[in-house]
Amino acid sequence: MKVYRSREANWVEDSLGNWYAIRDFSWDELVNRRELHSYLVEHIATLPAMADPMLTWLAPLVRQEVWAAGVTYLRSKVARMEESQDAGGGDFYDRVYDAERPEIFFKATPERTVGPGEVVHIRRDSSWNVPEPELTLFCCSEGSIEGYTVGNDMSSRSIEGENPLYLPQAKSYNRSAALGPCLFVPKLPISLETVIRMQILRGEVLLYEDEVAISQMKRSLEELTTYLFRECTFVHGVFLMTGTCLVPPDDFTLAVNDRIKIEIDGIGILENTVGIAASK
Repeated sequence: MKVYRSREANWVEDSLGNWYAIRDFSWDELVNRRELHSYLVEHIATLPAMADPMLTWLAPLVRQEVWAAGVTYLRSKVARMEESQDAGGGDFYDRVYDAERPEIFFKATPERTVGPGEVVHIRRDSSWNVPEPELTLFCCSEGSIEGYTVGNDMSSRSIEGENPLYLPQAKSYNRSAALGPCLFVPKLPISLETVIRMQILRGEVLLYEDEVAISQMKRSLEELTTYLFRECTFVHGVFLMTGTCLVPPDDFTLAVNDRIKIEIDGIGILENTVGIAASK
């Protein structure tokens, strides 16, 4: 089951391809609940089925914060060690990969997050920028994982590589996060055989393409959410990006008008164009 957000209403698509408009709840009221799948099944049974509304979908959040976990895949650890080696910070990433406590950091406010078809930004003061495709969890305010979406954790590797303490600047800025196209709400937890795919295109030229199964993640999804909720409350629920394993070559950096396509089995495709903030 998939839940979409539009300007007109919230929409649910069931496994048979039927669509249901939900107008009696705000987005936050609809999704922020335990056993969301069971609730949706019961609720749409009272509504008329409709055809595909063919609308433009918004990012599946309104008041939810976006957080992220880092160094959860071996390839991510290696890339972070390489980029920060000259600054003497490479050992930090080696340690956190094997540590009991995961790396978890604040990524974006709703206002700094874009949806499918929108423009993500690269920083004007960064020379090395990459997308990071990530399975993203939605947890309700009580801490349970209730859904999943596709996430793009835009990253300025030149800034983070200069000094690991610059991580917030490398990760959190206007339009630095993208989520969508929907909130996937399955009856059972997502399969570890689920595959994440990413393509980067410049014009019609395919610059990068790769895929990975989330089974390659070192830490469990439940472990990450447990640490996130240890000393934090999220009254409207929260999104948690779970890290990446798809890392373009070190000689690659994004350019304005590049297209980023991220697909996750069962969820869908998140596509964004790259832009840059206008100079002041």
